[in-house]
Amino acid sequence: MSKVIRIGTRDSELALWQANTVKKALESYGHRAELVPVKSMGDINLKTPLYEMGVTGVFTKSLDIALLNGRIDIAVHSLKDVPTLLPKGIVQTAVLERASSEDILIPGNNFNPEEKCTIATGSLRRKAQWLHRYPQHEVVGLRGNVNSRLQKLKENNWQGAIFARAGLERIDILPKQFESLNWMIPAPAQGAMAVVALASDEESIEATSALNHTESELCTTIEREFLRVLEGGCTAPIGAHAQVLEKLIHFKGVLLSLDGRRKLEIDKTVEYGEHKGFGEKCAKELLADGGKELMEEIRKAL
Repeated sequence: MSKVIRIGTRDSELALWQANTVKKALESYGHRAELVPVKSMGDINLKTPLYEMGVTGVFTKSLDIALLNGRIDIAVHSLKDVPTLLPKGIVQTAVLERASSEDILIPGNNFNPEEKCTIATGSLRRKAQWLHRYPQHEVVGLRGNVNSRLQKLKENNWQGAIFARAGLERIDILPKQFESLNWMIPAPAQGAMAVVALASDEESIEATSALNHTESELCTTIEREFLRVLEGGCTAPIGAHAQVLEKLIHFKGVLLSLDGRRKLEIDKTVEYGEHKGFGEKCAKELLADGGKELMEEIRKAL
């Protein structure tokens, strides 16, 4: 390829790490690439909870605009931040090999789950699952990049804060003391990075498609399909996780009420090769099992 591939990215430390990972991968294939940092709405407004912003893709919209305006050739995203329906003219070209998808708790002051605790998170999904397990606890909002969230944990009298393990590991700031929340179903596509480009840009599509990890793409596609069918454009406490074990794909999905009191789960297995529409099928089954009514309640409350 003759052109220099301009990689759009948010300018947080984690986002730059992700973009540099793609840059190095492209360069290993003989391409030239450069980073173009772009501020997102989600980075500028750090006070309003994400679900109150009234905009889907608060971390990706600015990059979408830069892509459509020709300022950049590709964008690198945490796939969990990407709306399930991409803007017209933009396509996903690669999902890189997925890192850990698990949530972890970083303990704060005197964490004892059997007592009253204040736990911090900016995620409706994490809040609802935590309150379902620990209804006696209080959950408070937490926004900002991973560095600033860790700092806020130190500065406040909280008993802990919830993070995605992958983000902390990627920039080498995972504390020695943490608790794996293996009971908490992660956000759809958590731990995965994706590359998007203009549908008309054949050069960039060809170059970045070589970075695709088939199994990671398969699993995140199922999870995001589950999310798309359930939410219908509404932010809700939804978790989804798919994994390939031998020749089977195992899927777990969850939908909770905002207060965590009600919880609908699905646990299904399908043979590899028979998985087309699997995420949609699981979502429809959950909707038929009380999910439709619960989603309507969530929409009215938000």
